[in-house]
Amino acid sequence: IMCLNMHMKSFTRIKKINGQEYIYEITPYYDKEKKQIRQKSKYLGKNVNGVPVKVRSQDQVPKKVLSHGEFVPLKKIAEDLELEKILSGVLPGKEVWPILTLAMNYATRPRALIHIQSWYEGTTISEDHPDLPLSSQSLSRMLSRIGESTANLEFSRKLIQQISTCSTLVYDITSLSSYSQSISLLEYGYNRDGLDLPQINLSLIVDMDLGIPVMYDLYPGSIADVSTLKNTVRKIKAQGVRNYTMIMDRGFFSTDNIEELVAADLSFIIPPTSTLKNVKEAVSAIHSSIDDPEHLKLYEKEPLFVMPVSIEVGENKLSGYAYYDQKREQQERSAFYKRLYDLMEVLKSKNLKHWMNPGEVFRATAKRDAKYIEWKAIDGRFQVALRKNAVSQAINKMGKFVLLYRGEFSWIECLSLYRSKDVVEKGFDVLKNDIELMPANLRTNSSLRGYLFIAFIALILRMKLTRLMIDAELNKRYSVEGLLTELEKIKIMILPDGEKITTEITKKQREILDALHMCA
Repeated sequence: IMCLNMHMKSFTRIKKINGQEYIYEITPYYDKEKKQIRQKSKYLGKNVNGVPVKVRSQDQVPKKVLSHGEFVPLKKIAEDLELEKILSGVLPGKEVWPILTLAMNYATRPRALIHIQSWYEGTTISEDHPDLPLSSQSLSRMLSRIGESTANLEFSRKLIQQISTCSTLVYDITSLSSYSQSISLLEYGYNRDGLDLPQINLSLIVDMDLGIPVMYDLYPGSIADVSTLKNTVRKIKAQGVRNYTMIMDRGFFSTDNIEELVAADLSFIIPPTSTLKNVKEAVSAIHSSIDDPEHLKLYEKEPLFVMPVSIEVGENKLSGYAYYDQKREQQERSAFYKRLYDLMEVLKSKNLKHWMNPGEVFRATAKRDAKYIEWKAIDGRFQVALRKNAVSQAINKMGKFVLLYRGEFSWIECLSLYRSKDVVEKGFDVLKNDIELMPANLRTNSSLRGYLFIAFIALILRMKLTRLMIDAELNKRYSVEGLLTELEKIKIMILPDGEKITTEITKKQREILDALHMCA
């Protein structure tokens, strides 16, 4: 019976009396005498937009119930980063809160421009900053003005000067695809999402210590990753950033880029492309000795073999570390063999018609794995076998990787910094999936640039919230969406006399706010 009582939770129920809805708290309990479950009922108040309100007279029924809780962390982050001050130094003062309001919308529940005004009127932002010009026409004009200006570069310069540590910058690039026919920046190029659409390339620089983006740039979709780095280095320098380390993926590795980074006297960490002859020779040279016990290290409680290497790239000789992870090797090997097996089964099942070109069918089916399979077409069927030498070469590389660097880094600093670059990849994921970066109704280059500026500020808010959640260990219980959803239940009621009342804070909400050192 005690166990039964412990597991019966209270819940709310709406009762309709004389046409008016009232909210009651219902608590089940076990009646020992009647030996059955009964319920206790507690009056909470009138149902006002889903919120129980206790009133003594009709005059005290709230005239408005506004969304509030989800903006508490976002406003605090904006305040701590001094975003209002920075924006005021870049754009007209009348545009500062329309921009921050739009960014907070994109950071919580993105809506089309046509719905922003209605959304804003139901939030406490409308009380704190009344009469903002948020009609779709006003917002469209504002986005175009921003897009035609250099606001993004000026904003980044002031943000970097004011709050950024700039000790470690992570640099990466992604593709943004669109069906739009009127944006000239959209061009066909290497699409990282595998979409057959014109695209623009967006580069993002994240201050790893703060966990927020500090700079972004746009490039036409046909420009390759390696072509963007020279411009990026120049722009970072123009922002007044000095003495930093760039963390980059192998897509940026080229002899020209390395020479550019060395000429700029920059510190960097980058994995080389495995197609480079000197890299192949270095990996081959360590193959037989890297698993010697003298090279054994421990990284995040897992064994790892590490050897220093030196590789010539053009006229520069770079230091680096070769790593061998046996656990990763086994995972890669298993996935590789399974992929080849499945591919051969698909090829053997192909029914080749007389008008088909077997070579074209093979290449279209095998794609990147074509070099591992030898084939013949006999009687309309593929006969296939693995190329042993090619497979052996691939297997020998598995679990091994090289990181090159310029500066002073231990093996563990090099690896930790490189692996933590997923902060920028998560930023791209937030932009594409949570902030919905490429709406279909954008018509011009200037409106696209203006929209990206708002999305960039929204990304600062989201990524800083993520960092705060990690520091408070809230990420173990909530996603960003889950946390904002829990907080958005906190409302503010405006009474007819202008008094503001915050709805009751639940235990969960209190735990979240306390962990973030914030109050509603």
